[in-house]
Amino acid sequence: MTSKIISEEKPKTDTVQKITPETAALMKEMDKNPGIYSYMPPEKDKVKVKVRVRLSEEKILKIREICELFDNDPGELINILHQTQHAFGYLPAEVQEVIGQTIGVSTAHVYGVVSFYSYFTMIPKGKFPISICTGTACYVRGAEKVLEEFKRQLKINVGETTSDGKFSLSCLRCVGACGLAPVILVGEKVYGRVSPDGVKAILDAYKEK
Repeated sequence: MTSKIISEEKPKTDTVQKITPETAALMKEMDKNPGIYSYMPPEKDKVKVKVRVRLSEEKILKIREICELFDNDPGELINILHQTQHAFGYLPAEVQEVIGQTIGVSTAHVYGVVSFYSYFTMIPKGKFPISICTGTACYVRGAEKVLEEFKRQLKINVGETTSDGKFSLSCLRCVGACGLAPVILVGEKVYGRVSPDGVKAILDAYKEK
């Protein structure tokens, strides 16, 4: 029996998306339990960061503007990274270097934070980034099976992008919609009560776009 899929568009906003202390603490706690909450070994992303990209002056200015929003405070590094990833989609080495220089910390320190939290990614996302919520509510209601079906259909693993650049796959800790668990996001669109049987229909809706 196929579960009814509920979807809704997340409201778009240009305001700063700040991680609360509670969320940051939850991310840290979940990273201590990779067998339960995480599906991508950190080593995989660490290899990808070696790929170099060239930053335009416009992008450098954007990164510095984001840092300014947080008063160039090193203590706000997680929030700066979160907002920068929201703006660019990922956090390559060059972006980390600019952030470190702007707020006065070493690039190694920035990299250490990026590689520690599996929420952050150092590789570019696809046109339609798919994020599977692996928070407690989603996990116990079958998120792992949903994730496995996406991997099977797309023929990629978590942290990878399809060869045509259309889809990428990642995991999130919590999207704040536990009542709709298991939940996935395709870009900004939220799908609730997703079952493995409903994965193909979701993908088909984007394949012709």
